[in-house]
Amino acid sequence: MTNPNSLENELKQWNQLIRSQPNNPKAYIQRGMANFKLAKIDESIRDFDHAEKLNPKVLPYLWQRGLSYYYAERFEEGARQFQLDLSVNPQDVEETVWRYLCIARLKGVAEARNSLLAVKNDPRSVMRSVYGLFAGNCTREEVLAVGEKESIRGKFYSNLYIGLHYEAQADSIHAREYIVRAANDYQLDDYMWHLARVHQALRGWF
Repeated sequence: MTNPNSLENELKQWNQLIRSQPNNPKAYIQRGMANFKLAKIDESIRDFDHAEKLNPKVLPYLWQRGLSYYYAERFEEGARQFQLDLSVNPQDVEETVWRYLCIARLKGVAEARNSLLAVKNDPRSVMRSVYGLFAGNCTREEVLAVGEKESIRGKFYSNLYIGLHYEAQADSIHAREYIVRAANDYQLDDYMWHLARVHQALRGWF
């Protein structure tokens, strides 16, 4: 497991950089990510907002803010952020799925599936199977099977997104099972692994 002190140290480093470079938008994005890893959701959004204020050109690249919006339950803003992200990265399954997740919380699963954007060329086989799951063309068992054929990363992502798929359907029992497994069994040096840990912490799933 990641040492909380190491995350606090990461945050301190970005605080120091921002003190010396207060107009550096990249520093605010990095501090926003550090805040998110510590489950400081509102603080992360403020950092991402400030980065955009300093450089409006970062707007369609702030996928991290979309994730923070989801956990702040600002689902309409989250869906809008991911829509903007997809204007510059249209073949990313994850941003498409997170848009779905925001819409599902706003308008229900049927509306989310009906508005699911087409993605054809994501190079990651596990993410192609995840897309099939959210599109209704792939079973959870098939997603797990694809993940099992890959490295720990594939196993992590298959479990995380199956858990999120259950959460979209308001099935917290199964959502907890898969997201806790993703967080506890498949530790990665990856922002999305930290997201799984944040999800676990915010839901009280220990």
